[in-house]
Amino acid sequence: MDLLNNSEMEIVFSRWQQQNPAPESELEYVNPFTLLVAVVLSAQATDKSVNKATAELYKKVRTPQQMVELGKENLISYIRTIGLYNSKAD
Repeated sequence: MDLLNNSEMEIVFSRWQQQNPAPESELEYVNPFTLLVAVVLSAQATDKSVNKATAELYKKVRTPQQMVELGKENLISYIRTIGLYNSKAD
């Protein structure tokens, strides 16, 4: 399968934008950092399971610094229900 060239990609993205000018995610988040966290956690997991796990996490963690301060073991306690949680906590 050949990759699209830049012109073809622009056409594809333009068509997507015409079809859905304001796309929304099913992932729940409170800011760009928590969206990034949700996206990383969603690999090999459902959005529903990620939202369930992050609901409590986002009450404590909303910034990278807060995530570092939380620590790996505490993070794992929030995301244990998500597949591959151990490697995702790293």
